[in-house]
Amino acid sequence: MRRTLVLIFLVILAGCSREPEPSGFAGLAGVGDTSTNVPFLQPGPGDNLSFPEDFGPHPQHRIEWWYLTANLNTPDGQSLGLQWTQFRQALTPRPMNTEPPAAAHWPLQAAWMAHAAVSFDGQHYFAEKLARGGIGHAGARAEPFSVWLDDWQLQATADPDRWRLRVTADQWSYDLTLTIRGEPVAHGDQGFSAKSATGEGSMYFSLVDIRIEGTVTLNGNTHRVSGKGWFDREWSSQFLKTGQQGWDWFALHLGSGDKLMAFQLREENGNYRSGTWIPAQGEPVALKPGQLALEPRIKEEGYPRQWHLAVPDHGLDLKLKAPPGDYRNNGLYPYWESPVTVSGSHSGKGYMELTGYGSSHTE
Repeated sequence: MRRTLVLIFLVILAGCSREPEPSGFAGLAGVGDTSTNVPFLQPGPGDNLSFPEDFGPHPQHRIEWWYLTANLNTPDGQSLGLQWTQFRQALTPRPMNTEPPAAAHWPLQAAWMAHAAVSFDGQHYFAEKLARGGIGHAGARAEPFSVWLDDWQLQATADPDRWRLRVTADQWSYDLTLTIRGEPVAHGDQGFSAKSATGEGSMYFSLVDIRIEGTVTLNGNTHRVSGKGWFDREWSSQFLKTGQQGWDWFALHLGSGDKLMAFQLREENGNYRSGTWIPAQGEPVALKPGQLALEPRIKEEGYPRQWHLAVPDHGLDLKLKAPPGDYRNNGLYPYWESPVTVSGSHSGKGYMELTGYGSSHTE
């Protein structure tokens, strides 16, 4: 769902003089590279997910990302939130079954950006990395699974259901082991997640049951941590639709063992909402726009910090609250990324991402 962020760094990395791409979802499907006549592919209803291939890159799609959030605790019970995201922005489409150009030719088929953040004790730590693809600085592969940008690396171990994530930034770092439990959850129509009433969208799946253990080091102090993670995987060739101002996204681990993903894209004439109800027992259920109520309650630092989220068909009437502090990721495009606590009909924890609030926070 997310991440028109990648547009801003194309010029920085590519140094090219192309005209800017359209800023909305509209008009991007089927756009090709004029030198090769290879089209960008656009997902749609009826497309299927394939594993493990879809954990790897999709070079014939324009945008994609790998995204982890985690609600962790120290041994003395202090809460710690954590994020890692890697984005890929294609400059030239390439069919998945063809070999990439040789690194010695310094190809520039894609640009990459990675974000990492830690939220702890009222402080928010954020770092950003940029790289060009095709010369070894950044990349991804499905088997063995690996996504990297320089020394920021998410990699499968000898056990494919156990991953290791390592990030080192200025004055902070983390080294985590992720144990994957359960099968991928497909959102929307068997993995095609619509982002507007007119049907634009992306392929989207999640790993929603991840056990995380490891260490987080902040200003020389190392904390052992453990808890739960949520991993999103998404790709498309469309950006935000014209008139969509930003999005509000939530991934929640409820105390009942159930889980919920919900989002809305804010539009001038109403918001487009969608989500997935993931019961502790039974199959995931795609939520239609009319099944979700999602409204902001308290706004500080330009962003709504408290929300009301209801899904009456599944007995959910929730209050979501960010902890005190400023959780903006102040990179090339600022946006809000914070843990939340859940109260109301259910208790729990989760994460929220907010974009497009105010002229200084627009994406």
